[in-house]
Amino acid sequence: MNQKIAIKCSHLYKRYPLYSGGWQRLKGLFLNDCETRYFTALKDINVDFYEGEIIGIIGLNGSGKSTLAHIITGITHPSEGTVTVDGEVSMLAVNSGMQDELTGLENIRYKCLLLGIHPRHIEAITPEIVEFADLGEFIGQPLRTYSSGMRARLGFAISVFMDPDILIIDEALSVGDGSFADKCRPKIEEFKDSGKTILYVSHSVMQMQNFCDRVMWLHRGVVLGIAKPEEILIPYCGFTRECNAMTSEERRRLVPSLQSYQKKYL
Repeated sequence: MNQKIAIKCSHLYKRYPLYSGGWQRLKGLFLNDCETRYFTALKDINVDFYEGEIIGIIGLNGSGKSTLAHIITGITHPSEGTVTVDGEVSMLAVNSGMQDELTGLENIRYKCLLLGIHPRHIEAITPEIVEFADLGEFIGQPLRTYSSGMRARLGFAISVFMDPDILIIDEALSVGDGSFADKCRPKIEEFKDSGKTILYVSHSVMQMQNFCDRVMWLHRGVVLGIAKPEEILIPYCGFTRECNAMTSEERRRLVPSLQSYQKKYL
């Protein structure tokens, strides 16, 4: 594996203010001394992601997966710490950068223009995007008529043909059908072989097992571990089964460790 760092996160925190109503929110915007409670979505994240690797990011809902992806992409900013990104980033989420009232073809042009791609280049790559998405006559229909899987097909096709240095896939392949995920895999491998970095955010353990070089387990904004898929995914599956049998109060008090679940399930 090429050890050149593509993404470096150092002492990364992300906090969101919690307001009880619109008046408190307004006070929080204009009054510095306004007492505000905060939810910490990410807590002291220190990780390096390297060029030419596929990293899975897994965790329960609310663990901070999408928050971390949004910070790396630049959609939001950290409350503390730094993120250094070496290269151009493209993020694929089911609804990322597309408009419901535009057709599939119009969304291709719209999203590419948003990312600063020259109209001539858009014209050149559009037939390849259309062919890869394989939406048939729906490519000329409004996006609001698409299923979530069809949106994922179009979004993935647009993102990969933009040829970014870093591609972040946030749950998008999980909502598509299995045949499309299989179709995406050679393209993902092609990205990897050309030295590009892929962050794969998902709940799909099977896809991570097939795609990823390393997997990072996030829990309540804390990195529990980052290792080879077989060292993370089996313990994580055991953890989720246990969580499903717990009460909400038991889950709230649970403080898991990777080592304890590895010892238990590996």
